[in-house]
Amino acid sequence: MTRITVSPEDQLKELKRGAFDILPEEEMLKKLKKSFEKQKPLVIKFGADPSRPDIHLGHTVVLQKLRLLQDFGHEIYFLIGDYTAQIGDPTGKNKTRPILTAADVEENAKTYAEQVGKVLDMSKTKVVFNSHWLGKFSGLDLIQLMAKATVGAMLQRDDFSKRYNNAEAIYLHEFVYPVLQGYDSVFLKADLELGGTDQTFNLMMGRHLQNAYEQESQCILTMPLIEGTDGVNKMSKSMDNYISLTDTATNMFGKLMSISDELMKKYYLLLSRKSAAEVDTFIAGIVSGSMHPMEAKKTIAAEVTSYYHGEGSGQEEREKFEARFSKKQVLDDVQVVEKPAGQIKIMDLLTELKFIETNSEGKRLIKQNAVKFDNQTVTGDTIELGKGQEAILKCGKLRMVKLKGL
Repeated sequence: MTRITVSPEDQLKELKRGAFDILPEEEMLKKLKKSFEKQKPLVIKFGADPSRPDIHLGHTVVLQKLRLLQDFGHEIYFLIGDYTAQIGDPTGKNKTRPILTAADVEENAKTYAEQVGKVLDMSKTKVVFNSHWLGKFSGLDLIQLMAKATVGAMLQRDDFSKRYNNAEAIYLHEFVYPVLQGYDSVFLKADLELGGTDQTFNLMMGRHLQNAYEQESQCILTMPLIEGTDGVNKMSKSMDNYISLTDTATNMFGKLMSISDELMKKYYLLLSRKSAAEVDTFIAGIVSGSMHPMEAKKTIAAEVTSYYHGEGSGQEEREKFEARFSKKQVLDDVQVVEKPAGQIKIMDLLTELKFIETNSEGKRLIKQNAVKFDNQTVTGDTIELGKGQEAILKCGKLRMVKLKGL
């Protein structure tokens, strides 16, 4: 068993860095002290419904805290809600979510462990599926569980109360979701559950049900939702403002360089794996002006890129960036792509080059004048490549190739 060597006070200090809330904090410290004295790791729960198959940097805000707890020596349960995903989490929704099929969930779940493994040490992570226990529930079991929660408590939840007041439909299965998620904590006997601020109600339900089942109640650690590259909206695929863990090193570095100076401080807080003291020093330098924002941004972009593409990849991308933009050079090793001369559909080309993942992302970049061909801003649906012509196609700040007409 891994020894827990970091003091409870220092563990709490690191956990609080960037966190929105720890509920209740005094109780959390007591749990950490008891764990340290008895050298017994805490049971840490994090649940994810595989409603979508991809993970982006927004998801890693919580995963980073899990890795920290893992490094302290605690036991991480990564719970894939394959059963509850078929119901659908109503959190933040102003209408009923469509129910996924078991096949949908299974397909989405396939890549979860692999992607989460980019942050967590999967050799020390227990991956569990809540269908293993919830799938065995009888109708009577479910009724007895539902009897431990009230409709009044459900209607205190903001999204339910808004829909109720607006005379919008709330279906009974939507009340079932948070209760089943809470029961997961009872089954695992969790000491601490993590989630985004939008999950507070669901996390507190776990605490309530543990108390109802006469267990020691879990503490709650919530992390803020991180804005995407537009600096306004929560990072999400639907907003085309996300940075995917499957982005190439060049694309990831380039997207990180596109964030605002103000948002950069939040990225340091929530995405850096450096100690709280080191991060505080960086942010203090940014605020005081002793560290130039561009230097700070290149540092965090290189750090994060190295996490997901291997040590040294971030520094390599930084050097490429400085060569291309700081020194106003186009590298000799820029990729050459040969295409038949004539008209080329720009969306098809950007997708083929993996510069974009969706047409809506491409349309947004074109609208922002971020796509250039032969030093001209692309505004239409096609570009014209001459026979024997060699010209640079740029998408955003870092993505570029040299097109050669055949």
